[in-house]
Amino acid sequence: VVDKCISALNSGNKILLCGNGGSASDAQHIAAELSGRFYFDRPPLNAEALHVNSSYLTAVANDYGYEKTYSRMVEAKGKKGDILLAFSTSGKSKNILNAISIAKKIGIYTVGFTGSEAALMHDCSVNIEAPSSNTPRIQEAHILIGHIICQIIEHKMFQKQ
Repeated sequence: VVDKCISALNSGNKILLCGNGGSASDAQHIAAELSGRFYFDRPPLNAEALHVNSSYLTAVANDYGYEKTYSRMVEAKGKKGDILLAFSTSGKSKNILNAISIAKKIGIYTVGFTGSEAALMHDCSVNIEAPSSNTPRIQEAHILIGHIICQIIEHKMFQKQ
């Protein structure tokens, strides 16, 4: 996953992130670590959580249904070679599954962050399953894994420890 992210970023592509509720917070947190900084000062990386525009989110939910919120944004912003990090503790969120489906059609590498009972997200290029069915434990594992990914990306791209 780290190597795919680095390759995408070095090629001028971006990392898109999505999730619902606590998973939206995790997606936004990881996007901020990448686009801001994690361990040290370095150039910003192109990473964006797809839910941060509340006017867009509520308009699409109202006009098309909540299940289309992320897929339409992936369609608008995504391009071949990008990365989508999709967080869903249950692995059953329709808006996340639709985003993954659209991303795959575009040629976006998809990484699912799920719990142990998330069979519906196995369509992702890579599926990272927290070994639990307990939502708080899954979210804690996701943020830990996300931080590890950020740390390795920074280290490999900017040669610092």
